[in-house]
Amino acid sequence: MPSSDLAISPRDFDFLSRLVYDRSRICLGPEKQPLVAGRLARHIRSLGCTGFADYCGRLATPAGADEIDVVIDLITTNHTHFFREREHFELLSRQLLPTLATQAKNRGRPLHVWSAAAASGEEPYSLAITIAEFARSRSLPGWRVYASDISRRMVERCRLGIYEAGKVELPAADWLPRYFRRGFGPREGYYRVKPEVRRAVTVEAVNLFQNAYPVPADLDIVFCRNVMIYFDAPSRADLVNRLFGQLALGGYLVIGHTESLLGLRHSFRQIRPSVFVRPS
Repeated sequence: MPSSDLAISPRDFDFLSRLVYDRSRICLGPEKQPLVAGRLARHIRSLGCTGFADYCGRLATPAGADEIDVVIDLITTNHTHFFREREHFELLSRQLLPTLATQAKNRGRPLHVWSAAAASGEEPYSLAITIAEFARSRSLPGWRVYASDISRRMVERCRLGIYEAGKVELPAADWLPRYFRRGFGPREGYYRVKPEVRRAVTVEAVNLFQNAYPVPADLDIVFCRNVMIYFDAPSRADLVNRLFGQLALGGYLVIGHTESLLGLRHSFRQIRPSVFVRPS
């Protein structure tokens, strides 16, 4: 019998949904039941469990606490690519970085940027490349990109910085040899982000609803794109206010083009669709 045929009862799905929500605030509606069953079935069989009821019983024990993170890792979708929603990177280069570079210089500190839902790393490395390109012709008092994701599997991929050649599509052809190394031998067909770029990106596993974040308290930019769609309204409001408090005065929040802060109480000022600033 194929792993995907392992059945999940409404009771077991409800139990898993509540565990996932309590740990991550990710909402799993009834329509997600087939997705959850399909993504967990192979793992459940690998543990020797007889089915979802047996697996849920394991999760309910103290020894199953860490297994909840495995569930979240397996059910989350990590679709991304380099320079996704390119308009944000163009805005960053042309409008935001000139202002923020001056602010950082006046404050006597490096520029701090956070990719809060980094997935496998394409977004934070796109940010790093954008900033590095800006710094080639403009003065910057140092800079660092912080990258985080709730999935430890994605965090490890981000740290490696290795990508299939066909997926490394960049806005300018000369950026490929400037920021990537081509693989040879067993790595033929892959590119790896150059060490000097990887050293400028700090990667950590982060739950966006944990008590504190391992990033500076005076961030200049937060990219938190295409993740709030998985949260309910109270959780979105909570997260937006957390991010507001994490930004320096005059710092920017960038969300996905399909996302909105409409209906949420917050103190940001919108400067264009999907881009907000913490007023100075």
